[in-house]
Amino acid sequence: MKRKLMMLASSALVATSAYAEDVTLTIESWRNDDLTLWQEKIIPAFEAEHPGIKVKFTPSSPPEYNAVLNSKLDAGSAGDLITCRPFDASLALYEAGHLASLNDLDAMSSFSDVAKSAWQTDDGATSFCVPMASVIHGFIYNKDAFEELGIAVPTTEDEFFAALDKINEDGSYIPMAMGTNDQWEAATMGYNNIGPNYWKGEEGRLALINGEQKLTDAQWVAPYETLAKWAPYLGAGYEAQTYPDSQNLFTLGRAAIYPAGSWEISGFNALAEFEMGAFKPPVQAAGDTCYISDHTDIGIGMNAKTAHPEAAKTFLGWVASAEFASIFGNALPGFFPLSNAPVELEDPLAREFVGWRNECESTIRSTYQILSRGTPNLENDTWGASVAAIKGTESPEAVSQKLQDGLASWYAPQK
Repeated sequence: MKRKLMMLASSALVATSAYAEDVTLTIESWRNDDLTLWQEKIIPAFEAEHPGIKVKFTPSSPPEYNAVLNSKLDAGSAGDLITCRPFDASLALYEAGHLASLNDLDAMSSFSDVAKSAWQTDDGATSFCVPMASVIHGFIYNKDAFEELGIAVPTTEDEFFAALDKINEDGSYIPMAMGTNDQWEAATMGYNNIGPNYWKGEEGRLALINGEQKLTDAQWVAPYETLAKWAPYLGAGYEAQTYPDSQNLFTLGRAAIYPAGSWEISGFNALAEFEMGAFKPPVQAAGDTCYISDHTDIGIGMNAKTAHPEAAKTFLGWVASAEFASIFGNALPGFFPLSNAPVELEDPLAREFVGWRNECESTIRSTYQILSRGTPNLENDTWGASVAAIKGTESPEAVSQKLQDGLASWYAPQK
């Protein structure tokens, strides 16, 4: 009996000790629309493999996230893991000592330099967030409309404009659904969608940062010259057309092509009653290397003051795994995992977009790293420049000169 009691006491002690060692990690995020995904899929998958580590996902509303997070960090009450917006917002957190360096995290080798660029110091020496997902730019099209009009998917610019002409001449559909009222679409789904094929992706983007190229160089002016040809295909009243208007025109089947970001996939799947396809930004001539904007969108880092650094690193290492990539990529089609791990996506439209990674060179939006820190803001000015080029209110050369003058006024490598 005495021996039994001692064994029971010993078992209770072991159980109590294991319970006492359980760690709970809290994740800060702005993606409150992802709450169910984290609670029902991501967290259970992680906890099943890592007994003793519990995870809580505690998002804030997107507009309030930066302010709420900074307040928590200053008060010492922020979570162990910090969901990272790309570029300067997260860089500021690292420079303030709020995000830990992840250079010693082996899992960072699972990502390309392009994937890591949104969460690194300017010199690329230190990474502070694990890349989670990107969005890819291209064009979504109505397969029924293309079949009805006998149009093949365009791969070159000549084929692209020939397709637009054919749709225009038939008159059954608006050739492309994009307005200029909200401005950002003209830059994001226009200039930074087609532009990488002109400035050769990372080659041109990094040359601009280093001051080796200027916005007045031919490869940076040319996308505006192409945008200037879009106006006749955007439909009557495109100048007053909002982003939701464009979405509605396409999903209702009234437009044949939609200059797109892959984040549209889930919404379009729910609304469109026709089959959709996607094609990448057309190259200038057959055989040219293609470039896509595979834009870094979301990452996750470690609070430098977490009480559980080892558990946090275990979670971050798992985020770089094929298992996480498969869960995340399939639950949110159009938000593509950034790790090098192969992932089989179920959504056919998402598969088309992500397949371009095997065919083209990836880059990110040209204005997002370093070049929009000053005043005037290059990203915001690119919105207006893209609209002006489409409307024809200013020439491509004039808008490019304005952008170059603005950048050179505060950015030393461009002076």
